[in-house]
Amino acid sequence: MTRHPHTRTTRRRVIGALAAALLCTAGLAAPAVAEPKPVSPAPADGLAPTPPMGFNNWNSTHCGADFDEAMVKGIADLFVAKGLKDAGYRYVNLDDCWALPDRDADGKLVPDPARFPNGIKAVADYVHAKGLKLGIYTSAGTKTCNDAGFPGALGHEYSDAQQFADWGVDYLKYDNCNNQGVDARQRYTTMRDALRATGRPIVLSICEWGENKPWEWAADVGQLWRTTGDISDSWGSMVSILKQNLPLAPYAGPGHWNDPDMLEVGNGGMTDTEYRSHFSMWSVMAAPLLIGTDLRKASAATFDILDNKEVIAVDQDPLGKQGTVVSAEDGSWVVAKEMSDGSRAVALFNENGSPRRIATSATAVGLPKAPAYTLRDLWQHRSYNTAGTVSALVPAHGTVLVRVAADRRWAANPPAVELGLDGSPFTEPGSTSALTTSVTDLGRTTAGKVSVSLTGPAGWSVRAASPTKARALTTGRALRTGWRVSAPAGTPRGAYDLTLKASYRSPAGVRAESTATLTLTVADPPPAGSSYLSDLPWLSTSNGWGPVERDTSNGETAAGDGHPITVGGVVYAKGLGTHAQSEVDYYAGKACEKVTAEVGVDDEEAANGTVSFEVWADGTKVASTGVLTTDMAAQPLSADVTGAEVVRLVVTDGGDGITSDHGDWADARITC
Repeated sequence: MTRHPHTRTTRRRVIGALAAALLCTAGLAAPAVAEPKPVSPAPADGLAPTPPMGFNNWNSTHCGADFDEAMVKGIADLFVAKGLKDAGYRYVNLDDCWALPDRDADGKLVPDPARFPNGIKAVADYVHAKGLKLGIYTSAGTKTCNDAGFPGALGHEYSDAQQFADWGVDYLKYDNCNNQGVDARQRYTTMRDALRATGRPIVLSICEWGENKPWEWAADVGQLWRTTGDISDSWGSMVSILKQNLPLAPYAGPGHWNDPDMLEVGNGGMTDTEYRSHFSMWSVMAAPLLIGTDLRKASAATFDILDNKEVIAVDQDPLGKQGTVVSAEDGSWVVAKEMSDGSRAVALFNENGSPRRIATSATAVGLPKAPAYTLRDLWQHRSYNTAGTVSALVPAHGTVLVRVAADRRWAANPPAVELGLDGSPFTEPGSTSALTTSVTDLGRTTAGKVSVSLTGPAGWSVRAASPTKARALTTGRALRTGWRVSAPAGTPRGAYDLTLKASYRSPAGVRAESTATLTLTVADPPPAGSSYLSDLPWLSTSNGWGPVERDTSNGETAAGDGHPITVGGVVYAKGLGTHAQSEVDYYAGKACEKVTAEVGVDDEEAANGTVSFEVWADGTKVASTGVLTTDMAAQPLSADVTGAEVVRLVVTDGGDGITSDHGDWADARITC
């Protein structure tokens, strides 16, 4: 859905039908799956045989002044200059605000002359001359989603479709705002017929937010359909949408794709590790890959993510299977995608805020039994052999994406090794922490002359306390090394990276390396006594919309845009303002006993808000409220967190999607 960023409640509609499948952020049940349905072959029209790839301006510009003809042409130029066209990106798509608010005397749409002084056809001609395609936007309603009230296509479908065809449009994003209550299937089918009547092949992107389960009826209407509400540039939003889209795998296939919304890669709200997870998981889900950042301002790291051709090949595989969940436990996910050559793309996805070992096997992801397998790391661009185990130490919010095949040539590759870490991921300034690393041979062949090193930031002390070398490791054997790691006194709070590197040789004498980034967080426990949590530094946060706020409600957009915390008519001076799905992590250092708060939906949400509050201590849920609604007074919440190293505050969506879910932790305190 397209909405102005300050439009709140109606913007974030999500599908109640998927509530049972939406897994809470902190504690994961087994994933729900949709009723199996055969994946059908591509339709005869040949449109979108693989998920569309391209660009849409909305996530980076909304209706800002920088959305104009120069931007669109600049994006087309960069597609060619930066190799994105060669990587498969084709569509350069305009979103809302390209038109004037009023039609002309003949009822025709009028491009905004300030934004597009030469009209849409001239832009299409420019894009086509680059070997690319142009997309455009309107709504299946009387107006589009923007508050300015641009004309929608309801009642004008055939006229508007013909204009789009005459201009040379190749793709239509068809939104759902101001639909006057007309049946969704009727509205979208009418536009399908209108587009077909033009004789021009135009991809129809159904953007009705999954409200009417389009996956059940739209395979012969459009080529893709939104399954969720809008994405925002946050970890919480991306993960929430991922969980809603994963159960719908049986409905995707050539020419009809589940669409979990556009990419946020490069927009600044997530880390590069999180963006790699975003890109990896969208590719495993065979999702459309529509770049949502202004490429004219993009960093080299952003281009590296968007241009990873090995990951793109997973998304664009002609078999057209969406990946399915193999396992999901405690925030550790294994998602596997069947590929046309018989291999499997396997995503080891870590939802947690600390590293996790995530493991599966070749047979568990659907491969036949074999003496060994070839494993290709799609981000490291290296190949190994494995006896069958597929596992890795996955960084916080990270994804390891591999492609595994029952390949008779497996022995040509060095054995895969798994790097591991035991010990607390936290340390305090001036103290010494004990860590144990492991290097485990996962391959069918022996890893010889194994050595391991661990290096920390400048000024840190990292000393080995046991051997760092092994003559040989056979399948399943490990080199375990103890380390003493010290952060200098006065080291500022925060996360610090250590590099673990293993070097070894294959039986043929080929040298191989494996590297992992280990994160240690320097933190101090809260002071003795009772402290307001809003006065303490947190380890990390994730939030459905906007940042977590201190001592105000959640304003959904920028830091500091909230209001006084108010629940049930009572105003609270202290607390945390969040928006589901939300997590706030605090370091307790095993020194605290209790968390208390008054919790509820903020009064600024007059309707629809439903949330539940949870407190977790080191991965164990120790308190929860059940579902709270907007018409309820604040509820007292008390949790025993004795001995916990990390205390996590979680707000879920109450099971009905993230609509108006402003959850307040009023008067939240921790006692240590």
